[in-house]
Amino acid sequence: MDDGIALSEGAELGKRGWWMGDQSMEERIAHLTRAVDDLSDVVTRQGREVDRLTRLVNLLAEREAEREGMGGAAEVDVKPPHW
Repeated sequence: MDDGIALSEGAELGKRGWWMGDQSMEERIAHLTRAVDDLSDVVTRQGREVDRLTRLVNLLAEREAEREGMGGAAEVDVKPPHW
């Protein structure tokens, strides 16, 4: 069948169409809309978390730079007391 629609292997074109199955188009749109909304919420939460973690990394980098400026970097090469 060459109607411009590529069907996956085993897909059949019934009288309702391969894309509808037993659900109405409105039901499918409702489910897809819900999935998009849920994913949007996840992306928003993850964006906030990335922003928070970025601020934390920057803060820690500033603290480390201050420590190094105060001579704290030399302590890295000192063996711990238990050696």
